[in-house]
Amino acid sequence: MSSDSWPPQLKEWVARCLGQMSDANRVDAQAELRQVIADAFTAKTLWTTDWAGVQLQSLMPKAPPVLNNLKRKINDSPTTGKKAKKAAKNAANNMDLGDQAALSRRAERFQREHELERQKSMRSNGGQASLRANNQNAHLYDRIFNRDEGAYGATPNADDPEADPNVPNWDKYTIVGTSQELFKDYLRLTSEPRPETIRPYPVLQQTLVELKKRWREKTAYNWICNQFKSLRQDLTVQRIKNDFTVQVYEIHARMALESADMVEYNQCQASLKALYELGIPGKVEEFTAYRILMLLHGRNKSELNLFVGQLTPRQKVDPAVRHALQVQRALSMGNYHALFEMYMSAPNMGAYIMDHFIDRERIKALMVMTKAYKTLTLSFVQNELAFDSLTDTREFIASHQAAFFTNPHSADREKVLDCKSASAPLSQAYEEKYSRVGIKGAI
Repeated sequence: MSSDSWPPQLKEWVARCLGQMSDANRVDAQAELRQVIADAFTAKTLWTTDWAGVQLQSLMPKAPPVLNNLKRKINDSPTTGKKAKKAAKNAANNMDLGDQAALSRRAERFQREHELERQKSMRSNGGQASLRANNQNAHLYDRIFNRDEGAYGATPNADDPEADPNVPNWDKYTIVGTSQELFKDYLRLTSEPRPETIRPYPVLQQTLVELKKRWREKTAYNWICNQFKSLRQDLTVQRIKNDFTVQVYEIHARMALESADMVEYNQCQASLKALYELGIPGKVEEFTAYRILMLLHGRNKSELNLFVGQLTPRQKVDPAVRHALQVQRALSMGNYHALFEMYMSAPNMGAYIMDHFIDRERIKALMVMTKAYKTLTLSFVQNELAFDSLTDTREFIASHQAAFFTNPHSADREKVLDCKSASAPLSQAYEEKYSRVGIKGAI
């Protein structure tokens, strides 16, 4: 198996070492790098070593050979007086101390810079190593690790005509399931998984087909969710990352949205982000739109601006992404009329995400409307704020202590809201219920 099966921290460390190499130290650094990883592999500590704290000696800054020449010049000086010898000795000692202090400061500065780069990489990749950097350096990995096959305990596969005897055979250390059960309950792993409890890839494909069938038959979501988590776990322990893996996470995410399970949705969205960055195809634009809507829900303006600024022209013209951007624009401009039109026409599962912040925006819109009008008919409020019925409209206003009608005993279709009386309670309700955003399972 290639370096894709390495621990993320090891990949990050190797990428960092490669970036520190120069023409002067490359040969020694590569040899030391191979030896360190070979020793860790032999000791079975690839996954337990704190790679962030490992430092290659060949990459440590070295003192320039200036001091020795300076000492020799001082010692060879024709001055023979005691004061001159003492001054020369003090000068040499002072330069030794000064040079050592400078080297120490330089080493500390390099270490701080590397640590800052590492933290920056982890933040930009959800706490994991930069896989894109690893992919870009893939040819360097091959050059570094294609010589000492004996150190890795690799054995070539004679039945494979394309097998390279110099490439470690990581596959023999990967779990391959043998269970034939279509369904099994999800249990958090507390020990090394056993092949007889893991379903192989063909069985997992059949499991997905059956789960989709059960969902269409209105099977309870709790059971479906449990089975999907078990399915995802079997994919993870067998290191299966392909279009099928993406499909599993996408389907589970949609089911979670439909069932208002934001914890599982956010977990699926986080995994999909990492899978998409590996270049695995999927419904990238659809879930890009969902991510924009989730950031609008969380009112995370800084991250939203950064994410939107990274969208490609192709993504921006996608209908789902374009709709999400229109929602962003309507919110930023306070255009509630356009916002609720976007809510009624949301593509895919976007309306399920908007459901989580639409009541907040309805209150904000009502606060504006009650300041602009003296009275409002209940039917006008229903149409403007995209309620399903007059009953829902009246109950929503009443739940926020703003049910001040000029004709409270009339039928709903005739009720008129007294804006002056309703304005203050609406503002108070907004501060109490919507000033802070709580997102379950936020990433």
